[in-house]
Amino acid sequence: MKFLDHLEEWIIAFLMGAATFIIFVAVVHRYLAGLPIPGLQDYLITLNTSWAQELCIYMFVWMAKFGAAYGVRTGIHVGVDVVINRLSPALRSKFVIFGLLAGALFTGIVGTLGASFVWEMAHTDQTSADMEVPMWLVYLAVPCGSYLMCFRFLQVMVQFVRTGELPKHDHAHVEGLDEELEKGAKA
Repeated sequence: MKFLDHLEEWIIAFLMGAATFIIFVAVVHRYLAGLPIPGLQDYLITLNTSWAQELCIYMFVWMAKFGAAYGVRTGIHVGVDVVINRLSPALRSKFVIFGLLAGALFTGIVGTLGASFVWEMAHTDQTSADMEVPMWLVYLAVPCGSYLMCFRFLQVMVQFVRTGELPKHDHAHVEGLDEELEKGAKA
């Protein structure tokens, strides 16, 4: 599971960093191409960066789908649990399990419908406007992200059944900081 957790985090971080870099390059290109500098302006106008915005939109779609699964795993999704917390512990547990199973069912259905849509889309010649990549690759984010989210709901449910604990995000906690502090104290 650690590998999947890290892979999920690496994909999100890579997509965020790459999208930021691509947009930065496209903005600098657009700015410099507008400057009346002979030679440089002529060269930059020949470079086409119209694909950058489309690519970043697709990267953000993929990032959002994987980020939603990450949110389920770490407990950072917003939830209204005022009524649930007022219930008896036994009844509260049943409602939490029901909610997690409902989330898994919903994301499983979305993933299956998305996979069916991607399958149909793969049998067409539809491509994106600027990059001209097959659109099924773009829409593949829906089943991949939804199935990962479904898995995360089931993972959280199993953990809740075993321990009675739900993942809770602590905004003050920095991942890996405790280990670094221990290494520093030993040195």
